[in-house]
Amino acid sequence: MIYRLLSHIPHIVFKPAYDFYERYLFERVKSGEIPKHVAIIMDGNRRWARRIEKPPWYGHLFGSRKLEEILEWCRELGIRTLTVYAFSTENFRRRREEVEALMNLFEKKFKEVVRDERVHKYGIRVNVLGRKELLPENVRKAAEEAERATRKYTNYTLNIALAYGGRSEIADAVRDIVRDALAGKIRPEDIDEELIKNYLYYPNMPDPDIVIRTGGEVRISNFLLYQIAYSELFFVDVYFPEFRKIDFLRIIREFQRRQRRFGR
Repeated sequence: MIYRLLSHIPHIVFKPAYDFYERYLFERVKSGEIPKHVAIIMDGNRRWARRIEKPPWYGHLFGSRKLEEILEWCRELGIRTLTVYAFSTENFRRRREEVEALMNLFEKKFKEVVRDERVHKYGIRVNVLGRKELLPENVRKAAEEAERATRKYTNYTLNIALAYGGRSEIADAVRDIVRDALAGKIRPEDIDEELIKNYLYYPNMPDPDIVIRTGGEVRISNFLLYQIAYSELFFVDVYFPEFRKIDFLRIIREFQRRQRRFGR
């Protein structure tokens, strides 16, 4: 009953209170431990579009805009590395029209990275993780150009998992390790966890402190399987285009309250 009454009140009425709470949360989070690396499974774009009776590409477009917002939130908080799950190897099985629309969006966004003043002003390095050979040539070239244009930057890192699968990454790493072992470049007794990290798509990437999945599903879906052994996991019901800064801050605040033992 109360919810129905509140739903008829214009959102602008709540905005001052919302803004105050957001500022309060931001200051509390800033005074605590800031995660070095946040990873996000950006789920719910299609369901959000379906709910408002729009085609899937509409949800993906607004999802890409949300990612730009999250990058800004990370910069404000001093989170140095953000990794996002943009497109899995399994996603190629979706309808051809949706895959083509997504690939066109990826190409467009990678080209925007090259000329985005914010990327160069704040020193954001862009890496693309995955089996790039599976991507259409135009997308692959645009991704590689974005990587080249930002390779020298070290302030912040945006990793985009594209044509990616956690099992595929491990399998590719094992294949390269075996090849180098047969060539005499490494000895079997040299193989340990740190050496394996050197053979992953982005060598020596710091493990995520936090993994967030939007959209209400409670699973990892083949994302960073090697890297998230001790990550703190957060699952939220909100669809990715509706993910708010206040949701992000609440997650980090909860992360700061948790005791991370790393098996000890």
